[in-house]
Amino acid sequence: MKVRVAAAQYPIDPIASWEAYAEKIARWVGEAAGNQAQLLVFPEYGAMELARSFSPEVWSDLQQSIDFIGGLRGSIDTLHAELAEQHQVHIVAASLPERTEDGAAYNVARAISPKGRIREQRKLIMTRFEREEWRVQGGRDVTVFDSRIGMFGIAICYDAEFPLIARAMSEAGTAMIVVPSCTDSLAGYYRVRVAAQARALENQCYVVQSPTVGEAPWSPAVDNNVGAAGVFGPPDLGFPDNGVVALGAMNEPMWLYADLDLTSVTRVRLEGQVLNNKHWREQPGAATLRANVVEL
Repeated sequence: MKVRVAAAQYPIDPIASWEAYAEKIARWVGEAAGNQAQLLVFPEYGAMELARSFSPEVWSDLQQSIDFIGGLRGSIDTLHAELAEQHQVHIVAASLPERTEDGAAYNVARAISPKGRIREQRKLIMTRFEREEWRVQGGRDVTVFDSRIGMFGIAICYDAEFPLIARAMSEAGTAMIVVPSCTDSLAGYYRVRVAAQARALENQCYVVQSPTVGEAPWSPAVDNNVGAAGVFGPPDLGFPDNGVVALGAMNEPMWLYADLDLTSVTRVRLEGQVLNNKHWREQPGAATLRANVVEL
């Protein structure tokens, strides 16, 4: 099976209204669909730009931004579902902070099918900023999405730096892991990128990274955004020698496209010069989590 993916280098703009946001998302989705992309990946916290459409008291306050952005999740998901159906594409919508009835806040990405079906993945492990300043909590479950373009998992930014999360996805049958990211420094970007490449090596699969880019000085949550989209694989049979399938231009708003041959994952796992995926459990003390598989 071959799949064309589009990974967004998504700019955080001073969105003035819901209508402006809806127009922007429709334009981005339409462009990627027009280039025959089948899976569109948006970044971590991309939805935070909507906070700018509220009053300064909201967009300048971390806790109020959670309440207002989380309160728009239904409308945001409906917009993406309608676009997924219209263009017959799969979308990983930009993650957003959402507060549950018990007052806890989570960072939630959503996978959306061409049928409009919506499934979610909460970020599992929080960065220091999320824990100490924003008071966002970690989820508990690893989910794998079984779609008509194959199985894939979502490791949100920092989650990609922890091998057992991706391993659970791999053992559930994924050939693709997508990594929505939001990093405020070059070092932060490279931490996530190096992690994405390591996960591709360990699990002999594709890993797709989508970052936020640009500056939003009005936002205490996503003020600086540094990165480049990337598609990575194991540096072995059928893949580039450096493991870089595609790489975007640093910090420029754009879609990065790549054509993934999922049969290459099967082949490298069976015939590669090394068999990292197969030999995982030979590590002393090797362990794994268990992923939930849901139909998308």
